[in-house]
Amino acid sequence: MNAIEEHRVTELPSGVRVATQAMPAVRSVALGFFVGVGSRYETPPQAGVSHFLEHLLFKGTDRHSSTEIDEIFDAMGAEINAGTGKETTSVYARFLDQHLDRAFEVIADMVLRPAYPDIDSERQVVIEEIAMYEDEPSDKVHDVLAEAVFGDHPLGRPIIGTAEVIGSVPVPDIAAYHAARYVPGNLVVAGAGSIDHERLVALVDGVVSGGALDAPTSEAAPSRLSPSVRFHEKQTEQYHLCLGGPGIPRDDERRYALRVLDTLLGGSTSSRLFQEVREKRGLAYSVFSFASHFTDAGQVGVYVGTRPDNVDEAMAIIGRELTRVREEPVGEAELLRAKENVKGRTVLVMESTSARMNRLGSSLVLGVPLLTIDETLAAIDAVTEEDVAALARELFDPTRLSAAGVGGDEGIFRGALGAMSPALAAAA
Repeated sequence: MNAIEEHRVTELPSGVRVATQAMPAVRSVALGFFVGVGSRYETPPQAGVSHFLEHLLFKGTDRHSSTEIDEIFDAMGAEINAGTGKETTSVYARFLDQHLDRAFEVIADMVLRPAYPDIDSERQVVIEEIAMYEDEPSDKVHDVLAEAVFGDHPLGRPIIGTAEVIGSVPVPDIAAYHAARYVPGNLVVAGAGSIDHERLVALVDGVVSGGALDAPTSEAAPSRLSPSVRFHEKQTEQYHLCLGGPGIPRDDERRYALRVLDTLLGGSTSSRLFQEVREKRGLAYSVFSFASHFTDAGQVGVYVGTRPDNVDEAMAIIGRELTRVREEPVGEAELLRAKENVKGRTVLVMESTSARMNRLGSSLVLGVPLLTIDETLAAIDAVTEEDVAALARELFDPTRLSAAGVGGDEGIFRGALGAMSPALAAAA
């Protein structure tokens, strides 16, 4: 194994885990703070607090104002950003290695000691973000599908939350949410690039003290999910449509087979859906399959955006391709092409310091084993035709699939479902 493949992990007495991966050929560092909290950990009255809190981390601390934070990172020529998911929140930056100490000090202050100034102006920013999101039907339909698949479980709620909660949640409630979740036992600090592991460990040890605190718990994923149909009426030029159902958890060994299945079904330009729906018939600009993984659950799905007069034909073709992937063997050449595609994308993305940092942090905070690139490639190589076929039969069983749509006329949507799948027609 060469030096770029090695990663090191240290757990401090406080419970914080520190992970690094040295990449000697670069001069930059990608550094991230990962917290095991997201929309899944919210109650309905807290919907969107995780995402709102991520915004507020940038508004300043007792030591650094929002403007000073911006000026500090601009002066480094650095990039700083953050993201909130269903199970994680992260704050991360990329900068020259000579700025490690200063960048770490400011990010740690932001993440661990927010002061919540100017909260009302940021409420309006997030409410505008929610409005912007509602105006993007190609994004909205994925949340409509999550609700169809997971119902009223937290995994079925949008990460971004609601304007009602964001506009009214009090500062003490936000501070209490932070205090309960941004705890040492729920925190990972990860770095990749031109970075010394022991130096980062010392920096983390200097700002986080106290014994390990337990991570917050979340509502268990439902063991039985009934398919359903959801439609969000909105006047749009296209209908935005999703089919999907429960997937597999992120630690399921079949995740490699699912990556291959997703690639050959709709995850590449040579995939079945892309070729049949877009290339051969011109029915859509965007058509693809996707898979999401959570701690104890998952989701698979297919998306297409198409004009009203193409809805029936596009959905019929998608239904036919889902039937074919369940019932017909995958050919050797197609399987090999999909596996090589997955392997190539895996290796190419891992040449980025940010990607390696994100892999370290998210894997540790979510409890996923950290494999080397070679181990990952070997797992992809081991996927067989039967592995893919068995997963397709299970995950795309029509009796497990839900449907979601965004468009102007619910009747057009439901009519296409009825023609495509008796099971979906019954669920509708």
